[in-house]
This record gives sequence, C-alpha cells and structure tokens, in this order.
Amino acid sequence: MGQVVVIFLSLLVMSCSTNQQYQDIFLKPRLSTINMNVEAELTCLDNHPTLANYFSWADYVVLGAMLIISCLIGTFYACFSKKQQTSEDFLLGGSDMGTFPMAMSLAASFITAIELLGNPAEMYEYGTQFWMICLAFVLVVPITSQLYLPVYMKLRLTSSYEYLNLRFNRHCRLLASGLYMLQMILYTSVAVYAPALALSHVTGLNTYVAVTLVYVVCIFYASQGGMKAVIMTDTFQAAVLVGSLLLIVIWGAVKSGGMPIVWNDSRNTGRFEFFNMDANPTVRHTFWSVVVGGTFYWTTMFCSNQASVQKYLSVESISQVRKALWVSSVGLILIYTINFLTGMVLYNAYKDCDPVRAGQITDQDQLLPLYVMNFMGNAKGVPGFFVAGIFAASLGTVASAMNSLAAITCEDVLQGLLKIDVPASKGAVYAKWISIFFGMLSFALVFVVERLGSILQVALSFNGMVGGVTLGLFSLGMFVPWANAKGAMSGAIVSLIFVLWVGLGAQISVLRGQIHLDSKPTSIDNCLCLNETIATIVLSAQSDEQGEAWFIYKISYLWYSAIGCVGTMFIGILVSYATNFQNPAELDPDLLSPPVRRFFSSTKTKSQSGHALGDSCLSFLRIDD
Repeated sequence: MGQVVVIFLSLLVMSCSTNQQYQDIFLKPRLSTINMNVEAELTCLDNHPTLANYFSWADYVVLGAMLIISCLIGTFYACFSKKQQTSEDFLLGGSDMGTFPMAMSLAASFITAIELLGNPAEMYEYGTQFWMICLAFVLVVPITSQLYLPVYMKLRLTSSYEYLNLRFNRHCRLLASGLYMLQMILYTSVAVYAPALALSHVTGLNTYVAVTLVYVVCIFYASQGGMKAVIMTDTFQAAVLVGSLLLIVIWGAVKSGGMPIVWNDSRNTGRFEFFNMDANPTVRHTFWSVVVGGTFYWTTMFCSNQASVQKYLSVESISQVRKALWVSSVGLILIYTINFLTGMVLYNAYKDCDPVRAGQITDQDQLLPLYVMNFMGNAKGVPGFFVAGIFAASLGTVASAMNSLAAITCEDVLQGLLKIDVPASKGAVYAKWISIFFGMLSFALVFVVERLGSILQVALSFNGMVGGVTLGLFSLGMFVPWANAKGAMSGAIVSLIFVLWVGLGAQISVLRGQIHLDSKPTSIDNCLCLNETIATIVLSAQSDEQGEAWFIYKISYLWYSAIGCVGTMFIGILVSYATNFQNPAELDPDLLSPPVRRFFSSTKTKSQSGHALGDSCLSFLRIDD
C-alpha cells in the first residue's frame, strides 16, 4: 500500500513540473503556417491568456486524497474483510453485497469520463435532444427486470455467456465472450486516454501521468479487493462524481445571475429541442433515434453485459436487483440532467466567444475543463475536485471491466475452452492475477491508441455494434425456443459483419469530410483574441466537402444496437427454420424468459387434443418468475 501511495504522489509531482513548459506551448501556439499577422496574435494572446489559472498544490492534494481513499477501500477488503478464497468470493463478492452500493456501482460503471466531458459539449453544440435518452433509462428497467433478470438469477452463472453454451453450443459462447473481451480491452483504453488528453490540453496535467495514476490505483484496489472493493469504491466515486458536477452547475448558475438567465440563453438560441419527430434514420439525434435506438443500446448494457450481470449476482435475491435497477436508473437520469444543465452554463459563459471557433481550444470535449480552470480556478482545490470526478468515472469503468474480464477468462476460456480444472481453493488467486493482466494490457494499449487517433471514435461506436449482436443472441435464446445453434451463429456473424461495415464506413466518411452535423449557432463577435490560424483551419474543415457519403453510412450511430439485435434474431430464426427448428421439449425451461414460459403453459392447457407444440411442451413447462 505504501509503495502505491509513493508512486502516485511521485507522479503528481512530475505533473507539476510540466506546467511551465505547457504554458509556453499553450499561450504561444505555432501560428506561422498561415501568412497572417503572427506577431499581433501572439501579443494579444500574451495580454489575454486563454487560461487564467492552472493546477495548484491544493488541487493535487484533493485529487491525491480521492486516489488514496480508493486504494484504502481495496486494502480494507483485501486484508480485513471475509477472506476471499474461491472465485465466487472474488468475482461476485460472495453474493452478499447491499442493494444501494450495488445500485451506485451499476450507475457509476455506466458513466464514463468521456460522457462527463462530452454530454455538456453535446448540449452546448447540438441542444437538448439527446437528454431524451433518460426515457430509455426508465424503459430499460422493466425490460431487464421482467424479461432477462429472472433467467440470470435462476441460473446464477458467473459468466453470463455460459448461458449461450447451455442454450445453443460452446461456439456461440466463445464468440460472445471473445467479442466482449475485445470490446472492453479497447474501450477501457480509449475511455481513460481520451478524457486524460482533453484534461491535459486545458489544465496542464500531463496525459501520461493522468493515465498512469488511473491504472496504478485501479489495478491495485480491483485486484486486491475483488468485487466487494469494486462496488464499494464505485459507491464512493459516484459521490465524488455527482458532487463535482453539482458544484459546477450551482457555481456557474450563481456567477451567471441565476438559472433562469442560463435557461433563457439556451432557449432563445433554439437549443431546447426534445421532440424532433423526424423519422429519417440518418438524422443523428431525433426523438426516435434517442428513445428507441437508445433503449436498444441501454438494454445491451443492462441485459447482456457481463459486468452488469456480475453485479446482479453480487446480491442475494431478485427483489434486491429490481430495487437496485430503479435506483441506478434514477442515478443515471440525475447525472445526465446535471450534465445538460452544465452545458447550458457553458453556453451562457461562451455565447459571445466560442472557444473552438476562436482557436482557444481544439475540441469540444475541452470546453468543460476550460470553463472550470477559467471561472473556478481561483478557488484552490475546486479544479482538483473536478478532475477527481473525471478520474472517478475512469476508475469505475476500468475496475468493472477488469473484474468482468477476469470472470469470463476463468469461466469461458480456462474452463470452457481450454478445459483447465481450476480448484475452488485457488479460484480467487487465478482471478486476481488475470485481472492484473487485463489491467496492464489495457494500460499498454493506451499507447497504441495514442498513435492511432482515428481509432478513438471507432472504439466508442464499437460498444453499440457488438452489444446489439450479443443482445440478439441472448434474446434469441430466451424468447424463441425454436431457434437452434446454427441459426444463432449465422445470425450473429452476418449481423456483426453488416453492422461493422456500416459503422466503420461511417467513420471513414466522417474522416473524408463526407458527413457533416448541423450544430446550433455560436458566436465569436466579442472575442478579445482570435487565433486566426486555428479558426481558419476549423472553417476550412467544415466547408471541405468531398462528395456525399452513401445513405447507409449516414445512419445514426444510435441505431447500431437495434440493427445488430434485430438482425441477429431475424436471420437466426430464418436459418433455424431452414435447418430444422429446435424441439422446445428438449429445452430446460429455466433457459426461457418467464413470458415465453407463460405462453407455452397457456398453450398446454388449451391443447389437450395432442397438438405437436402442446405435446412437446407438456413435459417440461413450468412458470417460475
């Protein structure tokens, strides 16, 4: 524990030493590439620096305190809690966790640092339409509670993908677990690197130091304390996260003259848009894409995501999980609402001088850190609290990923694929070292992601692409008792290829300048200084059209999960029909969703004459909610 504290305190000190060098670079950007009045621009930037404040020692102390507390939680559960000997103890917390901590952990693991920085920028640039995703948070709870959760709680499988082995075959299981491993390893790297990069551009906090701190702390507490440490640390970090967001909104509203003024500024510029009922699937955010497409996406996160299922199994009863789902849903709505209110505060602050168009920053994700440093940076410790909230989101994402990757490696790879018998007494040791391995692998991939800038957006879209296909596999198994293994594999592979083609094609089209998004109006009329070089580059990039992208590449990313899920089920049913349907009588009824079992039960009572379907179901159907 002492070594860990020394390591990250040393890293914090290293970061301080980079501030002066960073200021020189940031305050005097290279403007010589375009023939303009460079000297005048530099003089203006020197007189009116983009950043009014920088990280102070108080900020580093606040950030360090959050990291130390996270480590202490891991140490407590490693040394003083009930001894973790089996893999179930380490991966499921012994199934005796509390309802509220599990709910907070569930919500925290869904909120990434990318979203904390991106959602306020979304509101600033495109308006409030995306806030309607909160309806999806409400809709997904009964879907999860009534359709999928009873199956998971009845079977209580450490790896959710073992269900696919029981329902179809080991090939489906390995396909789904392999996709999840690829998805999470890549996504965690991006989810840590992207916000660290945005923070470094505006706070002076060294990117490598920030990334290293996150991984050192996360690997320590997640590998030492297991699921118990992950859940309890997530609960603490959720409090830090929400506290930092509330502080920004309240502070910003007060400095702006009150929330009504902030509200009116956004409303008067057309940023309030909740019911864009355009049915065109190529429009990025409409009511339909956000609510319907968003419901499919969040159903993948709640119903077919290993990290989520693992947390459901960390409590004892299904009633606890159902309560936790509603609590986590309310938590997600709260965080998203605060995020969008923060976006309104940002617009109020920058309505007369858009920092991106003025060349002060290079990306919308830097807006919130820029605001915090300039408008709140004179209050020592406040920027540190804000960065601690961003770090908390990154830690929650990585910790949940490490624990879930350890689970599917132990269950699906070691025991399922390699047929290695892991002794119960050694289960926790295996899981601990595997989680360390994945943490280090994810950390190493950060440096690969750094070299491949274009992979960032691909990795972020990958969740929706893969998640929809996986959800389709589980849905096919639980809702279509006639579906067979050949149908499931065919549906998953064809749908995966199609949705990857659409998603990757869309990203290539964006890079080529063939897809442009309609943003809300911003102004640079009252900027004290205008970095003409960057402003010119931004304007030329916006007007550089290289033809139109193909229609299918313009489909909103929010539909990817729906396409993957529906495609997997539709093709799965067709192929199952062509290759002889599965006989429902041969299925364990616990593998079917409760409404499906009810349907067959009613069919049984109405078909005493000997219909084939009724007869086949007679021997095994029972209702167990």
